Amino acid sequence: MTPLAENPGLAVVVAVIGLGSMGLGMARSMKRAGLDVIGYDITPAAVNRFAAEGGRGAATPADAAKDADIVVSVVVNGAQTETVLFGPQGAADTMKPGAVFISSATMDPAIARDLAGRTEAVGLHYLDAPISGGAAKAALGELTIMASGSRQAFDRARPALDAMAGKVYELGDAPGTGAAFKMINQLLAGVHIAAACEAISFAAKQGLDLDMVYEVITASAGNSWMFENRVPHVLAGDYTPLSSIEIFVKDLGIVQDMARSQRYPAPLAAAALQMYLAAAGAGMGRDDDSSLARLYAQLSGAQLPGPAKEPQSR
Repeated sequence: MTPLAENPGLAVVVAVIGLGSMGLGMARSMKRAGLDVIGYDITPAAVNRFAAEGGRGAATPADAAKDADIVVSVVVNGAQTETVLFGPQGAADTMKPGAVFISSATMDPAIARDLAGRTEAVGLHYLDAPISGGAAKAALGELTIMASGSRQAFDRARPALDAMAGKVYELGDAPGTGAAFKMINQLLAGVHIAAACEAISFAAKQGLDLDMVYEVITASAGNSWMFENRVPHVLAGDYTPLSSIEIFVKDLGIVQDMARSQRYPAPLAAAALQMYLAAAGAGMGRDDDSSLARLYAQLSGAQLPGPAKEPQSR
């Protein structure tokens, strides 16, 4: 993509609400592409960090959104997205008529549809656009975005989408479809992480050389992207959170709610959810999701590499 800075006629102001590991990378990618980026986060230190890099900071979502053509919300769930939009000092109060709100949180599709309807009712556009790829892809502007919404929402969001994503899947004009695609991804991701942690801990219980297990499995049919990505955390004994246990407590909980409402059996997702709940209950909720391997080790007496960090909270 040609940086927008090279074409002042395409200059666009973007507000990013949520400057965590994903939001900060997305804000940096858009700034690098030439957009004028304003950042807000509930943590002042995150705003100060972005401002120190040459971005603009804001004190509230409303303050961030008042001059923005595009507002990108990178928060955890539907409840936080609702607060960003319609809470005290919410973005919907100050967004320009015809501006677009890009929602990147993982949420139940029904909540996405409700938020879209309320946003459109006040003269704004809503793009249901959950993301995948992790902090590294966010920093490179190479996220996968699963988006649904009106053609007008896509058109207005295009400068931000082009800057943030390596691939944008346009999944139709109905908000909620993007959210549903993301929940399929999260079902698979949560189950695959649980399976990877179960397998590497089982290998440890057998007394196998875990580095060699990793080498063999990543060259074999049993490999998965999650095994390849998460097992190195276990081998290093480093559970610094890149994606936490609590994320999958939330996301697999949403999967179960959706499945129950549709009378759809999802036993593998249910079993994985119980393991994440157990890890959270054991004090690992804020640690990396590869901490499921530690839980298996605690239950079985398997010895994993160390030193591992102590759980961050109970």
